[in-house]
Amino acid sequence: MNQKQDLIESLTGIRSSKKSYYTELKKTVAQMKKKNTELEIINDMMKNFNVEMPLEEMLENLLNKLNLIFNFTRLGLALIEGGHLFLKHVYPLNLHSLKIGSEIHENKSLYWQSIKQQKAIFRTQPPKEKLSYVEEETFSHLQLRSQCILPLVSNGKVIGVFSLGSKEIIEYSQADQSFFQQLANQFAVCIQNARLYSEVVQSKKEWEDTFHGVQDLLVVVDTKGFIQRFNTAVSRFLQAADDQIYGQSLQTVFSLTDTENESLLVKSLFKGSQVNEQILLRDNRIFDVSIFPVYEEETEGNQGAILNMKDVTERVHMESQLMQSAKLAAIGEMAAGVAHELNSPLTAILGNSQLLMRKFNKEEQPYRMLEDIRNCGNRSKRIISNLLTFSRQDDMLFEGCSINAAVEQVISLIGYQIERQNIDLELQLSNDLPQFDGNLQQIEQIVINLLINAKDELEECRNSNKTIKVQTHFQIIDETEWVILKVCDNGRGIPEANQTDVFYPFFTTKAASKGTGLGLSVSLGIAKTHGGSLEIHSEQGEGSCFFLKIPAIVNDVEGEG
Repeated sequence: MNQKQDLIESLTGIRSSKKSYYTELKKTVAQMKKKNTELEIINDMMKNFNVEMPLEEMLENLLNKLNLIFNFTRLGLALIEGGHLFLKHVYPLNLHSLKIGSEIHENKSLYWQSIKQQKAIFRTQPPKEKLSYVEEETFSHLQLRSQCILPLVSNGKVIGVFSLGSKEIIEYSQADQSFFQQLANQFAVCIQNARLYSEVVQSKKEWEDTFHGVQDLLVVVDTKGFIQRFNTAVSRFLQAADDQIYGQSLQTVFSLTDTENESLLVKSLFKGSQVNEQILLRDNRIFDVSIFPVYEEETEGNQGAILNMKDVTERVHMESQLMQSAKLAAIGEMAAGVAHELNSPLTAILGNSQLLMRKFNKEEQPYRMLEDIRNCGNRSKRIISNLLTFSRQDDMLFEGCSINAAVEQVISLIGYQIERQNIDLELQLSNDLPQFDGNLQQIEQIVINLLINAKDELEECRNSNKTIKVQTHFQIIDETEWVILKVCDNGRGIPEANQTDVFYPFFTTKAASKGTGLGLSVSLGIAKTHGGSLEIHSEQGEGSCFFLKIPAIVNDVEGEG
């Protein structure tokens, strides 16, 4: 009995009856249970906190936990941004009178009072006639009779305010106030972590958007040349899925030779500094590649490299065209000067030969010799006229022309030279071809260039059956009527890499004594002047075909037999 009495006294601090003993014991257990629940609430908040969890869901979970020991009706959250306080979240969502996102001003504000004092405010709602703070009007409207306003402090800095409201009057003990302050501090840590995570995610997204928005090809590789990261320009250029690129070697993905791969990576990683190279990739695209080694300070070694690959195909071609245009302009000036210088003596040659021809009969030998002089003079005059046209010193007169007439005129001049080389010349000239608007002498120059090139090619090859085929026909392409000339040989063909170069000025595969590299360039210029085109189709070992296309004069037919 004495032991029991001592136990009662130790629990209650007074001499008590058996009934008082159990009442006090029950009260102590309830307080311990409440304390455990409070600890569980804080522990669950930290344990279940997810930086990607919406704040609304976080507030809902917190309210449900708190209602196990307190009968709260509403949670509110206001955060400081740029020195201003804004209402960010309320749960339940319908329990607010101020619009979400609205600013809470400092004047007569309980929230700002809590922020400035960095102290929690616990109060009951006063009568309407005694309202002195702007928040109290909201609480009165929502019928909230008790409020708990807690400053959110993180790293010694207030980042916002957390408020709890109840429709009941709640008396907060010192222990309750201490719990709520701990709860606010932990909630502030969660909010700050969520903010930092959001900033990191946003920065990552901005960096990735910038990385993928760059039009140049950006590739990150490790020290062994395996691709670790790349932007969308790479997959777009390669026309491949991301999983077909990631983890693959740079050499495999871009089909680099051993020399190119060594030039791009080994030099950069070995030198430990930027390396610049120019390489040719698929579809004959030219890229300027800058390689930047990635240096790791902790390990004091290279971790890989970043490649910036810029497509400069158009720029390189334009630069080449500008250089060739400058050369062509110089040739044009020289041609114009030569033509003008030759015109004067040629005029004397033609004039004197014609005067001398009048003194002899056509049957006499001197007459025939003078006639040859006159014919050669006229031919030289036509060549000079072409030089002036080429140098744009003379105007070309356009009129209705026949492609067949141009071919026949050229064959009459050089057909014998072709046949002397044991080359078969096959003509397939279509009847009833429409005429085209152009200059016949200029078109003849194209035909001469094509036939001479075919002849020179066949002279160099060892075919036993050497043939040049000349065809003309009419075709409608994209609703446009075209007169087409086709000149083919069965020579060695032109390598694919050179097929776009053959039309560049001064490019030639002939010996220096045979070719200047101007024939096809001039021919292409003449074709374009006539609104047409000059194209090539060639396979190595199968010969070459050149196609001259000129727009026809609509509803006009040559009527040739």
